[in-house]
Amino acid sequence: MSTNQHSHAIAQKLDRQDPLATARDKFFLPGNLIYLDGNSLGPAPKAAFADLEEAAHREWAQNLIGSWNSAGWFDLPSKSGAIIADIIGAQKDEVVACDTTSINIFKALHAALSLRPERNVIVAEAASFPTDLYMVEGVVGTTQTKNIRLEGIDAPEIEALIDEDTAVVLVNQVDYRTGKVRDVGALTRHAHANGAIIVFDLCHSAGIMPVELNQHEVDLAVGCTYKYLNGGPGSPAFIFCATKHLADVQQPLSGWWGHQTPFAFNQSYSPDPGIRKFLCGTQPILSFRAMQAGLELTRQYDMGKIRKKSMALTDLFLSEIMKFAEEYGVGLASPENAQDRGSQISLTHDSGYEVIQALIERGVVGDFRTPNIMRFGFAPLYISYQNVVDAAAILKDILETEIWRDPRFKQKSAVT
Repeated sequence: MSTNQHSHAIAQKLDRQDPLATARDKFFLPGNLIYLDGNSLGPAPKAAFADLEEAAHREWAQNLIGSWNSAGWFDLPSKSGAIIADIIGAQKDEVVACDTTSINIFKALHAALSLRPERNVIVAEAASFPTDLYMVEGVVGTTQTKNIRLEGIDAPEIEALIDEDTAVVLVNQVDYRTGKVRDVGALTRHAHANGAIIVFDLCHSAGIMPVELNQHEVDLAVGCTYKYLNGGPGSPAFIFCATKHLADVQQPLSGWWGHQTPFAFNQSYSPDPGIRKFLCGTQPILSFRAMQAGLELTRQYDMGKIRKKSMALTDLFLSEIMKFAEEYGVGLASPENAQDRGSQISLTHDSGYEVIQALIERGVVGDFRTPNIMRFGFAPLYISYQNVVDAAAILKDILETEIWRDPRFKQKSAVT
């Protein structure tokens, strides 16, 4: 049996034994596409189409404004938040879905500062997803009394930056470029030992691995729903705040949806006593309705099984890639140990952008991150082991034939 035949035999056996195999049929995946970009945008759950049809043709078109009550539109942020809470290990009344990740980071940072007004340092990662850093800069600009310390610039490890002056630590559970995983419990304990509030960005972990916010006593967290939660492009983000902080925490965007009695139309602001104080203005209802199917679908499956398959998928891909990586100038940007990475493998190549474009033309969708990273996300609910072996084989063929050198693959698109 050839090496390639052996790999296919292993993949077929693993697919036959896969307890999550039936989930794939619940997603719409065009043709023979191998979709390894769920860490940027998850595919559409089939149930979402009926929800959108219902929301547009009956709730909006027929019932109009009455649907705020009859279809429960006004309660969607709380209803969706309760489902997300189940997925990320929080209480149902500690999470609300709303706004965007960037806006929620702004709110979460100000909320953390409101709990530590006597402190003047915000700690974050220099390698963080840029919007996190932009929002840190924005918060510092509004307070004008806070300082920023960045892991990778001010110290090699974030723990060394946390001390008695630190008000808040903003950190990603999973690094968006490399997939490296933070130890949520250990870092939270370290922050708390120094009296700091910790905020986790869960964009690359929610829906793909256990988070267990309450178990680790995390203070605040934010995340998006359009990646591994399959909520649709631009679907609402979410924000978590631990119950112990809800009575005292303040957030600066005091819009009417966060008022304790929004339809009393009072002239002065009085925040909701619970998690809804993190709401601001009117929410995008059609996006909420599209998002429900993805949240409900994720909640049906055991997160431990999802994580187990995730690690197996990335291990299989890595083992296939390493058979030819050195020969074609491919490097590994992700941790070698599956427990140390999220559900992605990031590879490096001097012409990574062109290679990714050639892969997409061949029906394998990954993405590129500057300067040279090719990212491949493995969502266990719809990716099979056979997909993994086939994707690796196609990548090898593209590198071997050097088809990626064709000038058409050099043309840069707005979204990479």
